[in-house]
Amino acid sequence: MSDQPTTNQPPAFQPPAGQIPDQQPPQSQATAARDSANPAAGSFGAVFLTSFTTVFLAELGDKTQLAALLLSAESGRPVVVFIGASLALISSSLVGVLLGRWLSRVLPPQQLERLAGILMIGLGLWLGRQAAMAMLPVA
Repeated sequence: MSDQPTTNQPPAFQPPAGQIPDQQPPQSQATAARDSANPAAGSFGAVFLTSFTTVFLAELGDKTQLAALLLSAESGRPVVVFIGASLALISSSLVGVLLGRWLSRVLPPQQLERLAGILMIGLGLWLGRQAAMAMLPVA
């Protein structure tokens, strides 16, 4: 005889994850939290429109746009300046997208938002300090 108590119930059967047709493989906590917080996160149109509008509005009147304006006026070759500026913006955006993808896997969404907010405040203070220093007379 066995020392373990006997029960009348059969042992529970649990198939491995991903074996049941409706069951998805486990996700990271950050990915699951992000997807549950934003149900339209996977919508191509919504993500495309949001990213286009955000970057477009952020770049209006930016140093990059002013530099492209000046380069185009000085060189007299607006098409070449457009191609060069476009490739530069695509490259810098790629760095941001890859870094953002990596950070979303490492940090929970709330911490990522907090970090982005702190970074924006820090950049604002740094740029404000630079502007204030430029306004002071040089002795």
